Amino acid sequence: MQGDTTIQGEPRSARAVTGWPRLALRVAGAGLLFAAGGIHLDLYLTGFRNLPTIGWLFLFQVIAAFALALAVLITGSRLAAAAGALFALATLGGYLLSLWVGLFGFKEVRTTAGIVAGVIEVAAAAALGLLALTPSPAAAGRHQARAGGIGGLVRDGVPRAGWLVAGVSVLALVVLGGSVAAVGSGSSGSASAGGGLKTATIGGVTVLTTAKGFTLYWFAPDTPTKSVCNSSCAAYWPPVKGPAALSAGVAGQVGTIKRSDGSLQATYNGHPLYTYVADGAPGQAKGNNLNLNGGLWYEVKVSG
Repeated sequence: MQGDTTIQGEPRSARAVTGWPRLALRVAGAGLLFAAGGIHLDLYLTGFRNLPTIGWLFLFQVIAAFALALAVLITGSRLAAAAGALFALATLGGYLLSLWVGLFGFKEVRTTAGIVAGVIEVAAAAALGLLALTPSPAAAGRHQARAGGIGGLVRDGVPRAGWLVAGVSVLALVVLGGSVAAVGSGSSGSASAGGGLKTATIGGVTVLTTAKGFTLYWFAPDTPTKSVCNSSCAAYWPPVKGPAALSAGVAGQVGTIKRSDGSLQATYNGHPLYTYVADGAPGQAKGNNLNLNGGLWYEVKVSG
């Protein structure tokens, strides 16, 4: 009698994944968790550690990903695999939530690192999910009658687990692709200086803002003639399109520089200007004194 045959009319259990395919799922799942944790570690070290709450969540993700990857690799436990799969999906869910509506005051934008991490998380959930939902060789070889209910599914595996995992993975990829496409099409990657730059008082400090009241920032590594904030950096810190003009009564000098993509960026007193995606409304200055994307960011103060 085979391990997946029915006994006394009970339903057929899930077909076991044995031998090298099971080992491949184990190694692949653990490796993908390590990769996802590595991406989040790089993001944490290069700036996300400075974001309130988000920084701690990134650190937790790194530690949990590495711990679960080691547990899966060393033990091959179905329970560890299930925990890893659920963790990967939860991490993906957090990323999508931050794309759609924001998370703890921070709204994510489309970046290559985010897309790659999302795809890796789907792949990790697929490999670990299949490992968790199919019985081990030892369970498949038992000849006693199978118990029904949740306990039976946990012990004997889920029938047609491969189709279930494939369906969930395809759905996750579709949602991920649609989300990043929507975010990309809704963002120009730059802020407009149209209408003139003005001032606002935030936290007792007079700062320069766009015509709509969003705080403007300067990046310490920049020079008066060159912006070093490009690619993913510019996604989080949209450059202000030039040329710009100052509203009546605002002191200082404005100008423009040419960015690496050929576009013009507005400057104020020799500083290329940016907005910050985490500022969701006028009067906010969440980017002030942050160390992100390789340097410090400061609100543009106006005196006189």
